[in-house]
Amino acid sequence: MYVDNFLEELPKMISIVKLPFWDLHWYHIAKKAKSLSNIFLSGDGGDELFGGYTFRYKKFLEKVNDNSSTNEKIIAYLNCHERDWVTDQELIFNRNLKFDWNNIYQILEVYFDNSLPILSQVMLADFNGKLLYNMLPLYAKFHDYFKIKNITPMLNQKLIKFACKLPNELKYNPSTNTGKLLLLELLDKYNIRHLVSKKKQGFSVNTKNLWDSYGQKICKYYLDDAKIVNAGLINSEWIKKYINRDELDSRIVNKFLGLLALEIWYRLFISKEIKTSEKLQK
Repeated sequence: MYVDNFLEELPKMISIVKLPFWDLHWYHIAKKAKSLSNIFLSGDGGDELFGGYTFRYKKFLEKVNDNSSTNEKIIAYLNCHERDWVTDQELIFNRNLKFDWNNIYQILEVYFDNSLPILSQVMLADFNGKLLYNMLPLYAKFHDYFKIKNITPMLNQKLIKFACKLPNELKYNPSTNTGKLLLLELLDKYNIRHLVSKKKQGFSVNTKNLWDSYGQKICKYYLDDAKIVNAGLINSEWIKKYINRDELDSRIVNKFLGLLALEIWYRLFISKEIKTSEKLQK
């Protein structure tokens, strides 16, 4: 799929999920799927259950070992999600939003303070993190909006229990950094591996291109007199520090797009000064 201005329909997308997210690519996927069928078959859960996030496992295993403390493992795990936060994260928030890394650590503690192998702890955090509390709820909102029936074979209870009992050696090979080993064996068994790309595919946005073409101008327009700043939620000094820079780290760009989503959410549901149909254009 090709989307020229990924942010153009952000008010409509946020109005559907009712949450301040910007990377709502599933809106475009569901919209396209609806033009083809009323049934959507997806492989959600395959990565979390069968070891597909190899880039994360490799980095995590390089940072920790069996003797690492719970806190050390949590910090290592967060460092494997570095695009989700910035180094001066705590400076973004103002008086009415109290940010504390310890609160984040407490949320993740249950996944790393147990007797499971450290790789199983990562998979447990992955399954109970973005999949259950981010991806699936957002996807469901779009499926309902477009009246699509979504079928997820990987996420039936029997298969989830089966996957959780599998040894990690059947999921991930650290020496070759290869994941989903058992699923690859199934592809070989039925001689259909050629149907699957060797490189992991995903739905993601080239944030640099987005920032250069539309993102920076749109963020400047909506964050210049930001309601989230006036409400004491976000620190205007952080915005001013970066907003006019020509070259920005992708992590800061991601954060600006997140602030844009929060601003649009605020104007939709709190101040109610924009409509769902409003288009974000440069």
